[in-house]
Amino acid sequence: MAKLVIVESPAKAKTIGKYLGDDYEVTASMGHIRDLPASQLGIDVEHGYTPQYISIKGKEKLIKELKSKAKHADGVLLATDPDREGEAISWHLANILGLDPHEPNRVTFDEITKKGVKEGMAHPRAIDEDLFNAQQARRVLDRLVGYKLSPFLWRKVRRGLSAGRVQSVAVRLIDDREKEIENFKPEEYWNVDATLGTGHKSFTARLASDSTGKKLLPKNEAEARAIEKGLEGAEYTVGELKKGKRAKQPTPAFITSTLQQEASRRLGFTATRTMRAAQTLYEGVDIAGHGMMGLITYMRTDSLRISDEAVAAAKEYIAGAYGEAYICPYKRTWKTKSATAAQDAHEAIRPSVPSLTPDEVDKSISGDTAKLYRMIWSRFMASQMADCIQDTVSASITAGDYLFRASGFRVAFDGFTALYEESTDDTKKKETALPPLEEGQKLALKKLTADQKFTQPPPLYTEATLIHALEENGIGRPSTYAPIITTIVDRGYVEKDQKKLKTTPLGQAVNTVMMEQFPNIVDVKFSADMEKKLDVVEAEQKLAAARALPRVTPRREVLACIAGAAGFAYLFGGTLADVPVAAVAGLLEALVCLHFGRHSINRMFTDIVAAFCCTVWAIAVQAVVPAVSANAAIIGALMVLTPGVALTMGVRDILNGDYLSGSIRLLDALLIAGSIAGGVVLGWIVARGLGVA
Repeated sequence: MAKLVIVESPAKAKTIGKYLGDDYEVTASMGHIRDLPASQLGIDVEHGYTPQYISIKGKEKLIKELKSKAKHADGVLLATDPDREGEAISWHLANILGLDPHEPNRVTFDEITKKGVKEGMAHPRAIDEDLFNAQQARRVLDRLVGYKLSPFLWRKVRRGLSAGRVQSVAVRLIDDREKEIENFKPEEYWNVDATLGTGHKSFTARLASDSTGKKLLPKNEAEARAIEKGLEGAEYTVGELKKGKRAKQPTPAFITSTLQQEASRRLGFTATRTMRAAQTLYEGVDIAGHGMMGLITYMRTDSLRISDEAVAAAKEYIAGAYGEAYICPYKRTWKTKSATAAQDAHEAIRPSVPSLTPDEVDKSISGDTAKLYRMIWSRFMASQMADCIQDTVSASITAGDYLFRASGFRVAFDGFTALYEESTDDTKKKETALPPLEEGQKLALKKLTADQKFTQPPPLYTEATLIHALEENGIGRPSTYAPIITTIVDRGYVEKDQKKLKTTPLGQAVNTVMMEQFPNIVDVKFSADMEKKLDVVEAEQKLAAARALPRVTPRREVLACIAGAAGFAYLFGGTLADVPVAAVAGLLEALVCLHFGRHSINRMFTDIVAAFCCTVWAIAVQAVVPAVSANAAIIGALMVLTPGVALTMGVRDILNGDYLSGSIRLLDALLIAGSIAGGVVLGWIVARGLGVA
């Protein structure tokens, strides 16, 4: 019998099946097969926020087929994508197919080539539960936010609306940018430029300062005209010349966010369109002379790492195509600029076979995939090429009582720019080459202009700049940038106007309500901190930290209640005779709390029962042993249930301006106190009825 290998898509299955041969049957799960129910919360909040997964509607037949294939196969390997979503799909598959998630039945492929598949199959592992929990935590948190806040939006704005954890922050960023533009007050200034000639060549120099070095930037026309008048008849002379060299380095190979940004700027692709084409390139296409193969490494990554093997292959190609001089003489390394540390499980996005050029690939593919492959291949190759060396020159030009400056450069060695240069959103005028100049040289004035300008507000977000802002602020992760934008556009909160993203009236209304009622949800820093905490789940740091701390086991909780009750009884005027009575009362209290729990709905009931048991016990003992103070024993035991912590934290929150949280804590303290008082009264009544009070 053949072994069963399960992947997400038929295209990926076809490519991998070609490499594995007849000993394996490769089939597709068509993405997720289980999820939270669409029509209800699907999370048991009362029992550790346990998710209640169900099979996705319409996939019953597929699940039945997968079970049948697994039953008749000589083992099952789960080969879904090497990220959180892929790990979650594998976890659910293992659960449905009855596989042990701790057994080595999970394989991953960073690139779908013969070498990549062989490498992945040689290293099966158990399902990474930390990675799965990171996805599950995000899914549960997103569901809680959506299901708890959406009904509020229905009441306040319009029925059918929904709120998302990261989508709401994205809408806020766009709305804040629009408000910033709306409130922007432009300031007038004037540029005074001199077009100067030397022989048949000319260049432009800009007014910089007066002869004393004081910076000059005319604020109005009167100032500009006064400077023009002061320059009448002035002689323009080259003053100080500064010549040098600078090395311009290439940008690193793509990560998910930079791929989406560059595809938007250079190709006009949306983030979704980019990721669709990238998924196809990763899963495999039919290339003449090579057959089905994945052309790029995994495309959801925030790591800039490149394998030594890939670097060597790139340098071999560069030497043959451009010459030895174009090879970078040292190993380049980059650090991520995002707000969160890179998840270094994958490499940066690069061609899986660097020697496979875009021209060769273009014979087999076309459209979006061909354009994207050319961009990925060129960027990667350029990242391994030598620097572009530029000869720079900066000239100071005196004219009467004024000083002008001009700068430019000449490319001495083109280096990586012979292949690729990154596109930018910067519209500033770039430097140009200056003609040969010498200090003391007289220049002919060809034209003197004074142009009115105004300071400009920041531009509206585009998909590229929004993705950059999300990454810079630590909002979302590589796999979520495209869905975030798609979601806020599809829900009608944001619209596109010639590539610019603008909030709709509906988006503005929703953002206003969210800002007023749920400021934390749409707070950028809060959301970024939440993402970091969710990353900790994946990195297992939280688990490691928990292991290093004393664990609050049931045994320790019981001992703490006994010791606390005995200590408090003695402190509140009790005698040594009261200590053992209070200790037993503390034991009763601990057992009640362990049995009923101390959370949510159970909280009041638990406190009432605990106070009741302590009271009846202490009064009964006092009836038998008059020397015992029932009051001291009761107070000692119930101090462990004290509402003092909630009261203190409530007052602190109110003093810090968090009135909502503070009010909730004070109400909690009141409920605890009321529950305890109710339990004591009930216990006294019962004891009196039994004749022991």
